[in-house]
Amino acid sequence: MLSDGAFHSGTDLGKKLGISRAAVCKNIHRLTQSGLEVHRVTGRGYKLDTPLTLLDRSRLLKLLGAKATEIRDRLHVLDKVESTNRHLAAQVVDRPDVNGTTCIAEVQSGGRGRRGRFWVATPYANLMLSMAWRFPSGPGLVSGLSLAAGVALIRALEEFGVTGVGLKWPNDVLWENRKLAGLLVDVQGEATGPTRVILGVGINGHISREDVGRIDQPWVDLQGITGETPDRNRLAALVMRHLLDMFHLFDGKGLAPFRDEWLKRHLFHGQRVRVLQGDHVFAGTAEGIDESGGLIVRHARHRQVFHSGEVSLRPSN
Repeated sequence: MLSDGAFHSGTDLGKKLGISRAAVCKNIHRLTQSGLEVHRVTGRGYKLDTPLTLLDRSRLLKLLGAKATEIRDRLHVLDKVESTNRHLAAQVVDRPDVNGTTCIAEVQSGGRGRRGRFWVATPYANLMLSMAWRFPSGPGLVSGLSLAAGVALIRALEEFGVTGVGLKWPNDVLWENRKLAGLLVDVQGEATGPTRVILGVGINGHISREDVGRIDQPWVDLQGITGETPDRNRLAALVMRHLLDMFHLFDGKGLAPFRDEWLKRHLFHGQRVRVLQGDHVFAGTAEGIDESGGLIVRHARHRQVFHSGEVSLRPSN
């Protein structure tokens, strides 16, 4: 009822919900504890800091179109979860038929970014989504998956209407050199296979003023780009459709079908970069990626390949 961003009096809310004004106040307090910015003005009532669209399972399935048959019984839409990746991992453990199983949550209390960082996501305003897939091969043969997923995510964002987005190796989506989205891949499996992958996607729909101070890098959100409250149901459906297409193709052919497009989308291709590996810094020119998605950097005398679990890429000063 508050999602339109307009003022609603406690009396009106109580009448529509069949509860007392005191109960309304208690529930508003619970919403603020979850991270929503709810303003209270005497004589006018309550309003959100910004309008929002709530996730709706039935609308998601409708927007998925023909793809809904692949995911209908495997779509988990949650109000609150510690981590969509961890929740999904618990749901699919020991299940052989997991392909396309998806978890989306309004609130994520313990989301992770790459290299153990905390993923900041304003509740009810961003997209936190994870999808599972099972590959018959070992973990070594699914390297490069995050790069293929980055291509899929760019395609979804462009179909959503966002232009000017690009990729930063290995798994960041940038807009005007500011982070808009990120990917996280959790892999489990024996060397000879099979391998289970949980792919996590985080997209900034709207970052609240309270959360801004918790982000330690340049960032941007969809509301800032478009000037409108993003329709997260439409965005989620587009992301799921493109990820399903990506997984099917990657399952048979690996990174190869995505490699050329990834290079075209890579914002640092052919540019001077710094590669941070622990306390060591390597400077060189980003030349491309190898068959497994490793970043090829040319130094003064040689080329070196870096892998995503080891390093962090920065533009050269």
